[in-house]
Amino acid sequence: MGDVDPVLLLATTDATSREVIGSELRRRYGGDYEVVVCADYAHARAVLEGLRRWERQVALVIACFGPDDRDGLDFLRRAYALHPSAKRAIAAIWGDFASTRDVFTAIGHGHAELVLLRPERRRDEEFHGAITDALDDWHLAQGIGFEAVRIIGEQRDERTHALRDQFGRNHIPVGFHQAGTESATRLLDGLGLRDPELPVLQLAFTNPPTTLVAPTDLEIADAFGLMSPLSDDRVYDVVVVGAGPSGLAAAVYASSEGLSTMVVEQSAVGGQAGTSSLIRNYPGFSRGVSGAHLAFRSFQQAWSFGSEYFFLRQVQALGTDGPLRTVGMSDGSVVRARSVVVATGVDYRLLDVPSLDALVGRGVFYGAAVSEAPSMAGQEVYVVGGGNSAGQAALHLARYARQVTLLVRGSSLAASMSEYLVSQLEATRNVAIRYRTAVLDGREEDGCLARLTLGDPHGATGAEEVAAGGLFVLIGSVPRTSWLPAEVARDEAGFVRTGEDGRLPLETTIDGVFAVGDVRAGSIKRVATAVGDGATVIALLHGYLAAHPAPAGAP
Repeated sequence: MGDVDPVLLLATTDATSREVIGSELRRRYGGDYEVVVCADYAHARAVLEGLRRWERQVALVIACFGPDDRDGLDFLRRAYALHPSAKRAIAAIWGDFASTRDVFTAIGHGHAELVLLRPERRRDEEFHGAITDALDDWHLAQGIGFEAVRIIGEQRDERTHALRDQFGRNHIPVGFHQAGTESATRLLDGLGLRDPELPVLQLAFTNPPTTLVAPTDLEIADAFGLMSPLSDDRVYDVVVVGAGPSGLAAAVYASSEGLSTMVVEQSAVGGQAGTSSLIRNYPGFSRGVSGAHLAFRSFQQAWSFGSEYFFLRQVQALGTDGPLRTVGMSDGSVVRARSVVVATGVDYRLLDVPSLDALVGRGVFYGAAVSEAPSMAGQEVYVVGGGNSAGQAALHLARYARQVTLLVRGSSLAASMSEYLVSQLEATRNVAIRYRTAVLDGREEDGCLARLTLGDPHGATGAEEVAAGGLFVLIGSVPRTSWLPAEVARDEAGFVRTGEDGRLPLETTIDGVFAVGDVRAGSIKRVATAVGDGATVIALLHGYLAAHPAPAGAP
């Protein structure tokens, strides 16, 4: 379609709301979007059908609900089938409290993502803040915009998938060019490359642009030039291992309170939370917030306070150097610190289906629903899991896939998933839930996932083979603790024990080493509680540092 502006569509039978909101949209967004205003919902539906036929992108659909328009909620529900990737907003009138229950019920059922209060004056920045947040999330999901990094590779290649996911979660604008397409061939010709090993990366923001052929993580990190070499004599007050919600919160509080802070992250900021398409139960974000945005804002916040980062380095060892703690990394470098906060989080548990192991990144994905969702357009997709992450992944994938089926081993979601997510799943037309169902086997065609065998996890009923374009697995967690020494006590599942034998509440069995977030035994697996851990540990750490002064001469 070329460089055609995405569409913002407003539909309402309320003449006043149509005039007020329409004029605000045209004035603020008319230069970058095509603003379409419809006076009745039959016309609006016909417009959306035409836009779908013409393959036009619709970024945002707004309908009104109030005393003079009672049909907007039903229109938004029906609009989903026409443009599932579009954001949907309900415009309400301030003071119309009688409509509140219906509006919030519609959002709870997934018929819309956000509520907009109709502007009562020009330059209503609260209204425009909600609009721009929604458009920002839409653009991030579409992968549209400046290509700071260009990746040339195979769509269904595990390494290419991992890089696209890492860049997306780190909020780095990335453009993907499928090998063999005109754009990929043109880029390779421009780089003077003939049949290179894939993937090929071009860092377009460097001067001159940097080309990397099948690079390692360390080569990518060095090419970005963000991180200075570690000084042998530098001693930090605290090293935070892991940049998920708990680690980033610890970094924010530590650096804002004057502690020299280093954050080490092996992959992308945000941890598992960074893969969530929309977190609606995080306090203070009534419109919801994507995990990537929440993580990136925390990353910037800690950075602005002075936290330093070491990305794409895997931590391999925890040791001691006299009164100091040492953290050894995969590139051979060692960080010395007065204290360590372990915030490494968890990995998704792997399916015990050997036939699928070779298809990871080629139709089988652990997490990664946000980065891979656009490639699932028109496909039959399956999501395995019964927790909030699985529910959020299914809802996000449903914006692109023809059909999404959530596979749940148990007989209910009541104990494992938030009620608002269950309601949205049940209300979404192209999402089905199959209980007492597990993946038993899988088959590939042309090197990619093609079919799955589903059946009762206990073998009580017969198996069924189904076509599958994608399988997304979110089935629980395995703590990232294999790098820790034996002196750090863990429970039978490998989670770190804290606060034992009279130690500080979040302190491990090694002095000056603390554990926060999902990696900690007994933690509640929620973003808000992980952030609470990160804030709490710094208050405790101040007491520890006061009792253990820095060695003489430490910088």
